[in-house]
This record gives sequence, C-alpha cells and structure tokens, in this order.
Amino acid sequence: MDEPVVIELTDAMIASWVSHFMWPFFRLGAFFVIVPVLGARLIPVRVRLGLAFVITYTIYPLLPDMPIIEAVDVQTFMIILEQILIGTTLGFLVFVILQIFILAGQTISMQMGLGFASMVDPANGVSVAVLSQWYQVLVTLVYLAINGHLLTLEVVVDSFYTLPVGQGLFTVESWRLLSEFGAWLFRASLMLALPAVTALLLVNLTFGVMTRAAPQLNVFALGFPITMLGGLVIVWVSYAAAAPLVRQYLNVHIDFMRALIGY
Repeated sequence: MDEPVVIELTDAMIASWVSHFMWPFFRLGAFFVIVPVLGARLIPVRVRLGLAFVITYTIYPLLPDMPIIEAVDVQTFMIILEQILIGTTLGFLVFVILQIFILAGQTISMQMGLGFASMVDPANGVSVAVLSQWYQVLVTLVYLAINGHLLTLEVVVDSFYTLPVGQGLFTVESWRLLSEFGAWLFRASLMLALPAVTALLLVNLTFGVMTRAAPQLNVFALGFPITMLGGLVIVWVSYAAAAPLVRQYLNVHIDFMRALIGY
C-alpha cells in the first residue's frame, strides 16, 4: 500500500502566499469601494470586496513579485495603508468624472429655475437637483458603454509596476498634479454649463427688455415657464454631445491617472 503524500507547509511559504495576494487585494478593494457604479451605496460592501477578490485572483499572474513580510509586523500595516491610499486616490479620480456633470447640472438648474426641484441620490445618499440626477444616469450609461471601467482598471493594474508594493507612495510632483486637478474639475463643469447658462441669460435679458417696453406684461407669469421651457430645449439639444464629452473627459482622466502613477 502506498504511503500518503505529506505536504509540509512552512511559515515562509504561507507568508509568501499571503503577501503576493494580500497587497493587490487591498489596493483593488479600496479602488472598488469608491469607484462609480460599484461604489454606490446600493451595492453592498460584500459584493465590492468579492469582486475585488475575483479580480485580484484573475490578474495575479500578471503582477510583479511582491515583498515577503511577516503577517504581524509594523511594516505590514504601513504597506496596507499605502495600498488603501493608492486605491482610494485612483478611485476618487474616476469618481470625479460624474461630479463634473452633476455640478454642471446644478448650475444649469439654478439658471433655469429648477434649483428647488431636488431628489435624493440613491448612489451617494444626498439631495441633488433633478437635472443633475438625470446627467448622472446619462453619464454612467455612456461610461459603461465606452468601456470606461475597463480602461480605469487597466490603469490600476499598471500602477503595480510604476508604484511597486512597499516602495513608497506618489512623488511630490504627483501630489502637486493632484492638487491642481481640483481646479480643473470646476473649470470643466463651468465650460460644460456655459452654453446653456449663456442662452438662458439671453432669454432673461429679452424678458427684461419686454418688461421695460410694456410694463403691463406680467414677467413673473410669462418669464418662469418660458425660461424653464427654453432650458429644457437647450438641455435636450446638448444630449447629442454627451457621448463625445464623456469620452473626452475620460481620456483626460486616464492620462492624468497615468501621469499620477508615473506611467
């Protein structure tokens, strides 16, 4: 009778397995917690972490060698914090894509008189304008249709080569670019809302001239519905440029993410 085969597991082997799998899992898990669509409150945390586990297992053969460190060590917790910070930062940059259109929708809503019409955003748990919520749904669908989630995930995988585990965080230049990116967010949203705001301003100026020429006209009874109708027409016309704008902003984000990780 053949003797049973005994597989000897040492502490070094277990530490090697844990190290090679644990570091990518923390970075991808932090990324999926905040990234759009998957980072919504409607999706349970278990689902996000389960997806991070599956993705980590899938891309494991493509990743470089990981440092082997004892499981219970101060350096281990420092590396975990580094991976969480990197994954959260990259996920936040993707999250900003939606915020550009949400902020633009809020600006247009205030100009056309729909600023009071708000609803609870189930994804973030806050109250936003109805037009902003509509923009968010539209941009999310376009983002998924052009495979934006795959492009951003590719950047996260590339970050394991440019920002190896255990060799530090972003450079000083990367933090400077990250601070300047906030200004670009407001500038992009303003440029997106500027055509609609300018057209609505012309409508309001026209009603001002009409009121001056014919004081008997009730500007409040005529101006509010016409301004709202004009704003809806302008928003409807701007939908044709939604897909190109999302693609353009996504390319800007991808280029910035690659510059941030030094790729």
